[in-house]
Amino acid sequence: MSKIRTRFAPSPTGKMHVGNLRTALYAYLIAKHEGGDFLLRIEDTDQERLVEGAIEIINRTMAGTGLIHDEGPDKDGGFGPYIQSERVQAGIYKEHAMELLDKGEAYYCFCDKERLEQLRKTAEENKENFKYDKHCLDLTMDEIAEKLDADTPYVIRQNNPIKGKTVFKDVIYGEIAVDNIELDDMVLMKSDGYPTYNFANVVDDHLMEITHVVRGNEYLSSSPKYNRLYEAFGWDVPTYVHVPLITDENHKKLSKRSGHSSYEDLIDEGFLKDAIVNFIALLGWSPTDNREIFTLEELVEAFDYKHINKAPAVFDMKKFTWMNGEYIKNMDEATFLSYAMKEIDKVLFSDHLDKKTIALLTQPRIEKFNEIPGMIDFFEKVSDYNVDMYNHKRMKTSPQTALEDLPLLLPVLEAHETWTIESLHDLVMAYVEEKGMKNGRILWPLRTILSGKESTPGGAFDIAAILGKEESLKRIRTGLEKLKNDLNNL
Repeated sequence: MSKIRTRFAPSPTGKMHVGNLRTALYAYLIAKHEGGDFLLRIEDTDQERLVEGAIEIINRTMAGTGLIHDEGPDKDGGFGPYIQSERVQAGIYKEHAMELLDKGEAYYCFCDKERLEQLRKTAEENKENFKYDKHCLDLTMDEIAEKLDADTPYVIRQNNPIKGKTVFKDVIYGEIAVDNIELDDMVLMKSDGYPTYNFANVVDDHLMEITHVVRGNEYLSSSPKYNRLYEAFGWDVPTYVHVPLITDENHKKLSKRSGHSSYEDLIDEGFLKDAIVNFIALLGWSPTDNREIFTLEELVEAFDYKHINKAPAVFDMKKFTWMNGEYIKNMDEATFLSYAMKEIDKVLFSDHLDKKTIALLTQPRIEKFNEIPGMIDFFEKVSDYNVDMYNHKRMKTSPQTALEDLPLLLPVLEAHETWTIESLHDLVMAYVEEKGMKNGRILWPLRTILSGKESTPGGAFDIAAILGKEESLKRIRTGLEKLKNDLNNL
């Protein structure tokens, strides 16, 4: 068996879409699982759609996710250039198009835009798929030479048969047969001298000795035309791996405008690169043991492309967020703090606050790092809050019970000298026991008055210890005044 070689061949037209990243990941895993080569090829033949800086985005995304290529624009493995515009300049596609012309497997087409538009309009009116009518196929050599001498714009089209069937195999979808009458004579070389995406792909995949082609299942319908090209050249057809569509939670195709459709969008939303790679690997592939958490190295070991599903993969944001939280929970302290401190510094500015302790309180409670600021901003300042927050059915608390209990606890706290979590715990629990109360009767309103939040990282004693005695007592007094005023105004 020859060495497996796969490629990722993105077009530099913007951010890296989740679907493109999954294609890159699967191609990488297929190659690395078998000790093969993974190539990066830049497909910039559609010059009108190029976006400045997009190649840098591609390189940054590949490096960030750990999908390191063995060959590419910066690593020549003897099959370059790896940028298609450079291959155009080298004459590679023109040479192969001329070979097809000589074999009768392609032909010059001089039809202008107006004629093609009329063909499309007629097809729409008849509710048929557009298909070129081979109008230029029967031009004589003299007619072709005359038009070429007159610099008449032209394209080179594939000459597909109109009888019989074309059969191709896909690892996921099996054997598929298509009637040749349905095949369009697709353009191979455009009038600007650049190859089309479809033609350049076939030529480059063969010349770069690609053994496995991974792409979205939207390309299934084009595969027969690719196979006709391979056969026309007398080349071996690679193994096709067409991966399923990715949909949103509403089972609609994941839109590029969805807000979480690209790698950079997800990073900006607070997702970790390792969690992104892990989650995307499971969008269409299922391990045999139903395991869910994988490192990239473990994915290389476990990945079997024959277990890719046909059914569309749902981008379940709830599950993805949970997975990201699992990665955060399992981080070592130093790594966690390197992420968390960036978020904490956005909202906490007081020198007396123990930011490290605050950060570590959030670790088991967050699923994304950008949740931290809204969770801990009260340590800096209590925002205005509704006294309904004191209501807790299970704790049997209300604004009224808080106004009864907290003023009695206040002098006990004022007289207390040692202001630590442990000593505050012992003090308040002794007070509760003395009064014959349930713990929650005091702990819920105490945490509420110190934070002004329904949910906090850490309980009342953690918060009080971090704030310190002076600030804690100040917040209790201020909170009691607010409680009185709000109840009086009801």
